[in-house]
Amino acid sequence: MEFGDITIEDKLGEEYTKHKIFAELTTYSDFYESLSFSIMNWMSQGTKSFINLDTYAISSIKGTINSISQILRKGRINDAYALIRKYYDSTYINIYSNLYLQDNFSIDNFIVKQIDNWRNGTETIPEFRVISKYIKESETLIPITNLLKKDDRLKKIRDRCNDNTHYNFFHNMLLNDNEIHNPNRIKYLDDISYDIESLFIQHFAYLFYSNDHFFMSSDYSDSMDIGITPEEDSQYWVAPFIQKIFTELIVKKRPDIGKEIKDNTKMHLK
Repeated sequence: MEFGDITIEDKLGEEYTKHKIFAELTTYSDFYESLSFSIMNWMSQGTKSFINLDTYAISSIKGTINSISQILRKGRINDAYALIRKYYDSTYINIYSNLYLQDNFSIDNFIVKQIDNWRNGTETIPEFRVISKYIKESETLIPITNLLKKDDRLKKIRDRCNDNTHYNFFHNMLLNDNEIHNPNRIKYLDDISYDIESLFIQHFAYLFYSNDHFFMSSDYSDSMDIGITPEEDSQYWVAPFIQKIFTELIVKKRPDIGKEIKDNTKMHLK
């Protein structure tokens, strides 16, 4: 979009258009794309789906990350926060559906109706409050939950998302106007960078603490597919894209969570 010879990018300025958030969003998007593909062949026990539900959930989350990037490039910070809330919700739904299936699937309960009905469109997923309570009270995830509760960053992120979604303050509305002069735009991008990073770490920690087989590289299955004996312990090798994000983000930004994951998985994380 242009105003005479002045583009939106010109109005926002180079400090905005080259902010680190855009490279970070690309990293998260690439991660989710790789994860969606790598888990495709894992069955979602407890549903009638032939393809892992998480494959679709993760690819949808990737789409939301891409939308956040596109909206931010237009300077629509308020709209971006509405999508960040959607990202927040979608990661919780992803964790909840996994957890609920694990807790309720059995030989006597081969199809877990709540999740399968949600999948086929005959029942809605519980509201966020119910999902959040279920996750936070899970014995499976309590070590991660306790680490995440060390501070109130996630509550503050939720508050920021709600303030922008519901226009709780007038300045929330102004954040969507990319033409007016706003001296705080870079600060808001800094906040968004921190917020999405925190939500990504939470999602990574919960998902892999409860599903560490999702860490797995393709070496073991590739060997089986071509009829050769897999190398010893190759079922515990970690996919390169998992190791990369674990080393470069999780361990650096939340070493406590990194240690908890590493100490409680059979997977060979470095």
